[in-house]
Amino acid sequence: MPIRDSLSAAEARRVSLAAQGFANAPRLRRRRPFDSALGALHVLQIDSVNVFARSHYLPVFSRHGDYDPSALDRHLWGSGEFTEYWAHEAAFVPVRDRALFGWRMDEYRERHLRDGRAAALAETAGRVRRRLADEGPRFVRELEQGPRGGRGPWWDWSDTKRAVEMLFAWGEVATTGREGFQRRYALAEQALPAEALGPVPRADAQRILVERAARALGVATLADLADYHRLRTADARVAARALEECGALLPVRVAGWTNGAGRPEPAWLHRDARVPSRLAPDALLTPFDPVVWFRPRAERMFDFHYRIEIYTPKEQRRFGYYCLPLMVGGRLAGRIDLKADRAKRSDNGGALLVQAAWREDRAPARTAEAAAELLARAAAWQGLDEVRVSGVGNLPLPERFDAG
Repeated sequence: MPIRDSLSAAEARRVSLAAQGFANAPRLRRRRPFDSALGALHVLQIDSVNVFARSHYLPVFSRHGDYDPSALDRHLWGSGEFTEYWAHEAAFVPVRDRALFGWRMDEYRERHLRDGRAAALAETAGRVRRRLADEGPRFVRELEQGPRGGRGPWWDWSDTKRAVEMLFAWGEVATTGREGFQRRYALAEQALPAEALGPVPRADAQRILVERAARALGVATLADLADYHRLRTADARVAARALEECGALLPVRVAGWTNGAGRPEPAWLHRDARVPSRLAPDALLTPFDPVVWFRPRAERMFDFHYRIEIYTPKEQRRFGYYCLPLMVGGRLAGRIDLKADRAKRSDNGGALLVQAAWREDRAPARTAEAAAELLARAAAWQGLDEVRVSGVGNLPLPERFDAG
Protein backbone atom coordinates (compact mmCIF):
# COMPACT_ATOMS: atom_id res chain seq x y z
CA MET A 1 0.00 0.00 0.00
CA PRO A 2 1.41 3.45 -0.85
CA ILE A 3 2.37 5.54 2.16
CA ARG A 4 -0.52 7.86 3.07
CA ASP A 5 -0.13 11.22 4.78
CA SER A 6 -3.86 12.01 4.89
CA LEU A 7 -7.16 10.14 5.05
CA SER A 8 -10.74 11.19 4.58
CA ALA A 9 -13.16 10.43 7.42
CA ALA A 10 -14.69 7.61 5.36
CA GLU A 11 -11.26 6.12 4.62
CA ALA A 12 -10.37 6.23 8.31
CA ARG A 13 -13.56 4.31 9.15
CA ARG A 14 -12.77 1.64 6.55
CA VAL A 15 -9.18 1.37 7.77
CA SER A 16 -10.39 0.89 11.34
CA LEU A 17 -13.06 -1.68 10.49
CA ALA A 18 -10.65 -3.68 8.35
CA ALA A 19 -8.07 -3.65 11.15
CA GLN A 20 -10.77 -4.80 13.58
CA GLY A 21 -11.50 -7.89 11.51
CA PHE A 22 -14.65 -6.87 9.65
CA ALA A 23 -15.11 -7.99 6.05
CA ASN A 24 -17.75 -7.55 3.35
CA ALA A 25 -18.26 -11.32 3.11
CA PRO A 26 -17.59 -12.61 6.64
CA ARG A 27 -17.26 -16.32 7.21
CA LEU A 28 -15.52 -18.47 9.75
CA ARG A 29 -12.63 -20.59 8.61
CA ARG A 30 -13.06 -24.32 8.97
CA ARG A 31 -9.63 -24.72 10.50
CA ARG A 32 -8.90 -22.51 13.52
CA PRO A 33 -12.09 -20.49 12.96
CA PHE A 34 -11.51 -17.89 15.66
CA ASP A 35 -8.02 -16.77 14.64
CA SER A 36 -9.20 -13.94 12.41
CA ALA A 37 -11.33 -12.15 15.00
CA LEU A 38 -9.12 -12.83 18.03
CA GLY A 39 -5.97 -11.93 16.14
CA ALA A 40 -7.45 -8.62 15.02
CA LEU A 41 -8.74 -7.68 18.48
CA HIS A 42 -5.71 -8.74 20.57
CA VAL A 43 -7.85 -8.37 23.73
CA LEU A 44 -11.34 -9.78 24.24
CA GLN A 45 -13.12 -7.94 27.04
CA ILE A 46 -15.12 -9.97 29.56
CA ASP A 47 -18.22 -8.69 31.32
CA SER A 48 -20.72 -10.28 33.69
CA VAL A 49 -23.93 -8.93 32.12
CA ASN A 50 -25.87 -11.76 30.52
CA VAL A 51 -29.26 -10.31 29.59
CA PHE A 52 -28.63 -11.27 25.96
CA ALA A 53 -25.24 -12.98 25.66
CA ARG A 54 -21.95 -12.69 27.53
CA SER A 55 -19.96 -9.85 26.03
CA HIS A 56 -16.94 -11.90 24.96
CA TYR A 57 -19.12 -14.02 22.64
CA LEU A 58 -20.39 -11.06 20.64
CA PRO A 59 -17.29 -9.75 18.80
CA VAL A 60 -16.93 -13.06 16.93
CA PHE A 61 -20.65 -13.03 16.07
CA SER A 62 -20.42 -9.38 14.98
CA ARG A 63 -17.61 -10.17 12.57
CA HIS A 64 -18.49 -13.69 11.39
CA GLY A 65 -22.11 -14.49 12.21
CA ASP A 66 -23.41 -17.74 13.66
CA TYR A 67 -21.07 -20.09 15.54
CA ASP A 68 -21.13 -22.34 18.59
CA PRO A 69 -20.20 -20.31 21.71
CA SER A 70 -19.07 -23.47 23.49
CA ALA A 71 -16.48 -23.93 20.74
CA LEU A 72 -15.09 -20.49 21.54
CA ASP A 73 -14.96 -21.41 25.24
CA ARG A 74 -13.02 -24.57 24.40
CA HIS A 75 -10.60 -22.54 22.30
CA LEU A 76 -10.09 -19.85 24.93
CA TRP A 77 -9.65 -22.29 27.80
CA GLY A 78 -8.49 -25.51 26.16
CA SER A 79 -5.97 -24.44 23.54
CA GLY A 80 -3.42 -23.09 26.03
CA GLU A 81 -3.14 -19.96 23.86
CA PHE A 82 -5.14 -17.54 26.02
CA THR A 83 -5.36 -16.37 29.59
CA GLU A 84 -7.09 -13.61 31.56
CA TYR A 85 -5.68 -10.39 32.88
CA TRP A 86 -6.44 -6.69 33.31
CA ALA A 87 -5.52 -5.78 29.74
CA HIS A 88 -8.24 -3.21 28.96
CA GLU A 89 -10.69 -4.17 31.63
CA ALA A 90 -10.83 -7.88 32.52
CA ALA A 91 -9.99 -9.56 29.22
CA PHE A 92 -8.66 -12.60 27.45
CA VAL A 93 -5.17 -12.02 26.06
CA PRO A 94 -2.74 -14.28 24.23
CA VAL A 95 -0.65 -16.23 26.73
CA ARG A 96 2.49 -15.13 24.90
CA ASP A 97 1.61 -11.49 25.68
CA ARG A 98 0.74 -11.83 29.37
CA ALA A 99 4.28 -10.92 30.35
CA LEU A 100 3.81 -7.55 28.64
CA PHE A 101 1.66 -6.58 31.62
CA GLY A 102 4.33 -7.34 34.22
CA TRP A 103 4.80 -3.62 34.89
CA ARG A 104 1.07 -3.38 35.67
CA MET A 105 1.34 -6.31 38.08
CA ASP A 106 4.18 -4.48 39.84
CA GLU A 107 2.07 -1.31 40.04
CA TYR A 108 -0.81 -3.22 41.63
CA ARG A 109 1.55 -4.70 44.21
CA GLU A 110 3.02 -1.29 45.06
CA ARG A 111 -0.46 0.24 45.34
CA HIS A 112 -1.68 -2.51 47.66
CA LEU A 113 1.40 -2.17 49.83
CA ARG A 114 0.77 1.58 50.13
CA ASP A 115 -2.95 1.40 50.83
CA GLY A 116 -2.60 -1.35 53.45
CA ARG A 117 -4.48 -4.02 51.54
CA ALA A 118 -1.42 -6.26 51.27
CA ALA A 119 -0.83 -6.16 55.03
CA ALA A 120 -4.50 -6.67 55.86
CA LEU A 121 -4.72 -9.73 53.63
CA ALA A 122 -1.24 -11.17 54.21
CA GLU A 123 -2.36 -14.12 56.34
CA THR A 124 -5.25 -15.03 54.00
CA ALA A 125 -3.05 -14.64 50.93
CA GLY A 126 -0.48 -16.98 52.43
CA ARG A 127 -3.17 -19.58 53.09
CA VAL A 128 -4.46 -19.25 49.50
CA ARG A 129 -0.96 -19.70 48.08
CA ARG A 130 -0.43 -22.86 50.15
CA ARG A 131 -3.80 -24.35 49.21
CA LEU A 132 -3.27 -23.75 45.50
CA ALA A 133 0.27 -25.13 45.67
CA ASP A 134 -0.91 -28.30 47.42
CA GLU A 135 -4.28 -28.87 45.78
CA GLY A 136 -4.10 -27.27 42.33
CA PRO A 137 -6.79 -25.14 40.64
CA ARG A 138 -9.69 -24.13 42.86
CA PHE A 139 -12.75 -21.89 42.85
CA VAL A 140 -12.94 -19.26 45.60
CA ARG A 141 -15.73 -21.23 47.28
CA GLU A 142 -13.33 -24.18 47.58
CA LEU A 143 -10.68 -21.95 49.14
CA GLU A 144 -12.96 -20.47 51.79
CA GLN A 145 -12.08 -21.46 55.34
CA GLY A 146 -15.30 -22.31 57.12
CA PRO A 147 -18.50 -20.32 56.51
CA ARG A 148 -18.10 -17.31 54.26
CA GLY A 149 -17.14 -14.42 56.47
CA GLY A 150 -14.72 -11.57 56.93
CA ARG A 151 -16.50 -9.37 54.41
CA GLY A 152 -14.59 -6.20 53.70
CA PRO A 153 -15.07 -2.86 51.93
CA TRP A 154 -14.36 -4.03 48.37
CA TRP A 155 -17.65 -5.11 46.65
CA ASP A 156 -18.68 -6.92 49.86
CA TRP A 157 -16.22 -9.72 49.00
CA SER A 158 -14.95 -12.19 51.58
CA ASP A 159 -11.33 -11.95 52.69
CA THR A 160 -10.56 -15.04 50.62
CA LYS A 161 -12.00 -13.51 47.47
CA ARG A 162 -10.16 -10.25 48.11
CA ALA A 163 -6.87 -12.11 48.64
CA VAL A 164 -7.27 -14.19 45.49
CA GLU A 165 -8.07 -11.13 43.39
CA MET A 166 -5.10 -9.30 44.86
CA LEU A 167 -2.78 -12.18 43.95
CA PHE A 168 -4.36 -12.27 40.46
CA ALA A 169 -3.62 -8.56 40.03
CA TRP A 170 -0.03 -9.16 41.17
CA GLY A 171 0.39 -11.94 38.61
CA GLU A 172 0.98 -14.66 41.21
CA VAL A 173 -2.34 -16.32 40.40
CA ALA A 174 -3.89 -17.06 37.02
CA THR A 175 -7.26 -18.41 35.88
CA THR A 176 -7.69 -21.87 34.36
CA GLY A 177 -11.37 -21.74 33.49
CA ARG A 178 -14.79 -20.54 34.54
CA GLU A 179 -18.03 -22.01 35.76
CA GLY A 180 -20.68 -19.53 34.73
CA PHE A 181 -18.89 -16.34 35.64
CA GLN A 182 -16.84 -17.76 38.52
CA ARG A 183 -13.13 -18.09 37.89
CA ARG A 184 -11.08 -21.17 38.74
CA TYR A 185 -7.68 -20.05 40.06
CA ALA A 186 -4.21 -21.60 40.09
CA LEU A 187 -0.69 -20.48 40.86
CA ALA A 188 0.61 -18.81 37.70
CA GLU A 189 3.84 -20.79 37.78
CA GLN A 190 1.85 -24.05 37.71
CA ALA A 191 -0.72 -22.99 35.11
CA LEU A 192 1.27 -21.00 32.55
CA PRO A 193 4.38 -21.50 30.42
CA ALA A 194 7.58 -19.68 31.31
CA GLU A 195 7.12 -17.17 28.48
CA ALA A 196 3.96 -15.88 30.17
CA LEU A 197 5.73 -15.14 33.45
CA GLY A 198 8.20 -12.55 32.17
CA PRO A 199 9.79 -10.31 33.01
CA VAL A 200 9.75 -7.86 30.07
CA PRO A 201 11.29 -4.40 30.67
CA ARG A 202 8.56 -1.80 31.12
CA ALA A 203 9.53 0.41 28.16
CA ASP A 204 9.84 -2.57 25.83
CA ALA A 205 6.51 -4.01 26.98
CA GLN A 206 4.65 -0.74 26.55
CA ARG A 207 6.14 -0.18 23.10
CA ILE A 208 4.90 -3.62 22.04
CA LEU A 209 1.47 -2.95 23.52
CA VAL A 210 1.15 0.35 21.67
CA GLU A 211 2.16 -1.39 18.45
CA ARG A 212 -0.48 -4.07 19.12
CA ALA A 213 -3.06 -1.33 19.72
CA ALA A 214 -2.09 0.51 16.53
CA ARG A 215 -2.38 -2.70 14.52
CA ALA A 216 -5.82 -3.42 16.02
CA LEU A 217 -7.09 0.11 15.41
CA GLY A 218 -5.52 0.73 11.99
CA VAL A 219 -5.49 4.50 12.44
CA ALA A 220 -5.46 6.13 15.86
CA THR A 221 -4.77 9.19 17.97
CA LEU A 222 -2.53 9.11 21.02
CA ALA A 223 -5.60 8.86 23.27
CA ASP A 224 -6.85 5.86 21.25
CA LEU A 225 -3.50 4.09 21.54
CA ALA A 226 -3.27 4.73 25.28
CA ASP A 227 -6.83 3.56 26.00
CA TYR A 228 -6.59 0.22 24.20
CA HIS A 229 -4.49 -1.36 26.94
CA ARG A 230 -5.15 1.40 29.51
CA LEU A 231 -1.68 2.98 29.45
CA ARG A 232 -0.91 6.40 30.82
CA THR A 233 -0.86 9.00 28.07
CA ALA A 234 2.75 9.96 28.81
CA ASP A 235 3.89 6.33 28.51
CA ALA A 236 1.93 5.83 25.28
CA ARG A 237 3.48 9.00 23.83
CA VAL A 238 7.01 7.73 24.48
CA ALA A 239 6.15 4.40 22.86
CA ALA A 240 4.45 6.01 19.86
CA ARG A 241 7.45 8.23 19.18
CA ALA A 242 9.76 5.22 19.27
CA LEU A 243 7.46 3.33 16.90
CA GLU A 244 7.31 6.32 14.56
CA GLU A 245 11.10 6.51 14.51
CA CYS A 246 11.38 2.87 13.48
CA GLY A 247 8.65 3.20 10.84
CA ALA A 248 6.00 1.04 12.52
CA LEU A 249 3.69 4.05 12.87
CA LEU A 250 3.20 6.56 10.08
CA PRO A 251 2.00 10.09 10.91
CA VAL A 252 -1.29 10.84 9.17
CA ARG A 253 -3.90 13.58 9.14
CA VAL A 254 -7.55 12.55 9.17
CA ALA A 255 -10.17 14.96 7.87
CA GLY A 256 -12.39 16.19 10.70
CA TRP A 257 -10.19 14.90 13.53
CA THR A 258 -9.49 18.00 15.59
CA ASN A 259 -8.50 18.71 19.17
CA GLY A 260 -10.25 20.97 21.65
CA ALA A 261 -8.64 24.03 20.10
CA GLY A 262 -9.95 23.13 16.65
CA ARG A 263 -6.51 22.18 15.33
CA PRO A 264 -5.84 18.88 13.48
CA GLU A 265 -5.46 16.01 15.94
CA PRO A 266 -2.16 14.14 15.41
CA ALA A 267 -2.75 10.52 14.40
CA TRP A 268 -0.83 7.51 13.18
CA LEU A 269 -1.49 4.82 10.61
CA HIS A 270 -0.03 1.39 11.29
CA ARG A 271 2.37 0.51 8.51
CA ASP A 272 0.47 -2.71 7.77
CA ALA A 273 -2.96 -1.07 7.71
CA ARG A 274 -4.93 -1.22 4.49
CA VAL A 275 -7.42 1.24 3.07
CA PRO A 276 -10.22 -0.84 1.53
CA SER A 277 -11.95 0.75 -1.44
CA ARG A 278 -15.22 -0.57 -0.05
CA LEU A 279 -16.11 -1.97 3.35
CA ALA A 280 -19.69 -1.66 4.56
CA PRO A 281 -20.53 -4.36 7.14
CA ASP A 282 -23.77 -4.70 9.08
CA ALA A 283 -23.39 -5.84 12.69
CA LEU A 284 -24.75 -5.82 16.22
CA LEU A 285 -21.94 -4.86 18.60
CA THR A 286 -21.44 -5.49 22.28
CA PRO A 287 -21.07 -2.29 24.35
CA PHE A 288 -17.56 -3.59 25.08
CA ASP A 289 -16.44 -3.97 21.46
CA PRO A 290 -13.26 -2.00 20.67
CA VAL A 291 -15.23 -0.18 17.96
CA VAL A 292 -17.15 1.65 20.71
CA TRP A 293 -15.47 0.96 24.07
CA PHE A 294 -13.51 4.25 23.93
CA ARG A 295 -16.38 6.71 23.69
CA PRO A 296 -14.35 9.72 22.39
CA ARG A 297 -13.13 7.59 19.47
CA ALA A 298 -16.68 6.41 18.68
CA GLU A 299 -17.78 10.04 18.50
CA ARG A 300 -14.78 11.12 16.44
CA MET A 301 -14.87 8.16 14.07
CA PHE A 302 -18.63 7.59 13.71
CA ASP A 303 -20.29 10.73 15.14
CA PHE A 304 -21.95 8.35 17.61
CA HIS A 305 -22.52 9.49 21.19
CA TYR A 306 -22.81 6.30 23.20
CA ARG A 307 -23.18 5.56 26.90
CA ILE A 308 -24.17 2.28 28.50
CA GLU A 309 -27.10 2.80 30.88
CA ILE A 310 -26.89 -0.31 33.07
CA TYR A 311 -26.03 1.77 36.12
CA THR A 312 -28.42 4.61 35.27
CA PRO A 313 -31.67 4.63 37.28
CA LYS A 314 -34.52 3.31 35.15
CA GLU A 315 -36.41 6.58 35.11
CA GLN A 316 -33.30 8.41 33.85
CA ARG A 317 -32.42 6.04 31.01
CA ARG A 318 -32.73 7.49 27.54
CA PHE A 319 -32.33 4.41 25.34
CA GLY A 320 -32.47 1.31 27.55
CA TYR A 321 -30.72 -0.96 30.03
CA TYR A 322 -28.41 -2.85 27.66
CA CYS A 323 -28.33 -1.19 24.26
CA LEU A 324 -26.21 -2.84 21.60
CA PRO A 325 -24.79 -0.43 19.01
CA LEU A 326 -26.15 -1.15 15.52
CA MET A 327 -23.80 -0.90 12.55
CA VAL A 328 -25.29 -0.57 9.08
CA GLY A 329 -23.13 -0.17 6.02
CA GLY A 330 -20.06 0.48 8.14
CA ARG A 331 -21.75 3.35 10.04
CA LEU A 332 -23.12 3.32 13.58
CA ALA A 333 -26.77 3.81 12.76
CA GLY A 334 -28.67 3.01 15.96
CA ARG A 335 -28.89 1.11 19.22
CA ILE A 336 -31.12 -1.76 20.30
CA ASP A 337 -31.95 -2.77 23.87
CA LEU A 338 -32.04 -6.58 23.91
CA LYS A 339 -33.00 -9.29 26.36
CA ALA A 340 -33.12 -13.05 25.82
CA ASP A 341 -36.32 -14.59 27.20
CA ARG A 342 -35.32 -18.25 27.44
CA ALA A 343 -38.43 -20.40 27.78
CA LYS A 344 -38.32 -23.29 30.20
CA ARG A 345 -40.78 -25.40 28.17
CA SER A 346 -39.18 -27.98 25.92
CA ASP A 347 -41.51 -27.12 23.02
CA ASN A 348 -40.51 -23.46 22.91
CA GLY A 349 -37.02 -22.08 22.52
CA GLY A 350 -37.92 -18.64 23.82
CA ALA A 351 -37.73 -15.21 22.26
CA LEU A 352 -35.32 -12.35 21.71
CA LEU A 353 -37.02 -9.31 23.22
CA VAL A 354 -36.37 -5.95 21.59
CA GLN A 355 -37.17 -3.70 24.51
CA ALA A 356 -36.32 -0.55 22.56
CA ALA A 357 -34.92 0.21 19.10
CA TRP A 358 -33.49 3.56 18.06
CA ARG A 359 -32.01 4.95 14.85
CA GLU A 360 -29.59 7.84 14.49
CA ASP A 361 -30.63 10.99 12.63
CA ARG A 362 -28.41 10.21 9.63
CA ALA A 363 -28.98 6.45 9.58
CA PRO A 364 -29.07 4.79 6.14
CA ALA A 365 -32.51 4.24 4.60
CA ARG A 366 -32.10 0.46 4.94
CA THR A 367 -31.43 0.58 8.69
CA ALA A 368 -34.72 -1.06 9.74
CA GLU A 369 -34.33 -3.84 7.17
CA ALA A 370 -30.73 -4.50 8.23
CA ALA A 371 -31.69 -4.45 11.91
CA ALA A 372 -34.47 -7.00 11.42
CA GLU A 373 -32.11 -9.33 9.56
CA LEU A 374 -29.43 -9.02 12.22
CA LEU A 375 -31.94 -9.61 15.01
CA ALA A 376 -33.28 -12.73 13.33
CA ARG A 377 -29.73 -14.07 13.04
CA ALA A 378 -28.91 -13.15 16.63
CA ALA A 379 -32.01 -14.95 17.91
CA ALA A 380 -31.15 -18.09 15.95
CA TRP A 381 -27.55 -17.93 17.18
CA GLN A 382 -28.81 -17.90 20.77
CA GLY A 383 -31.21 -20.78 20.13
CA LEU A 384 -34.32 -18.61 20.34
CA ASP A 385 -37.39 -19.13 18.17
CA GLU A 386 -38.57 -15.63 17.47
CA VAL A 387 -38.04 -11.90 17.88
CA ARG A 388 -40.63 -9.83 19.74
CA VAL A 389 -40.55 -6.03 19.50
CA SER A 390 -41.98 -3.68 22.14
CA GLY A 391 -42.35 -0.72 19.79
CA VAL A 392 -40.39 1.61 22.07
CA GLY A 393 -38.04 3.87 20.09
CA ASN A 394 -37.98 5.41 16.64
CA LEU A 395 -36.68 2.45 14.61
CA PRO A 396 -39.70 0.77 12.97
CA LEU A 397 -39.58 -3.03 13.19
CA PRO A 398 -42.25 -5.73 12.79
CA GLU A 399 -43.96 -6.54 16.08
CA ARG A 400 -42.99 -10.20 15.81
CA PHE A 401 -40.90 -12.27 13.40
CA ASP A 402 -39.15 -15.63 13.26
CA ALA A 403 -35.52 -16.27 14.07
CA GLY A 404 -33.40 -17.46 11.19
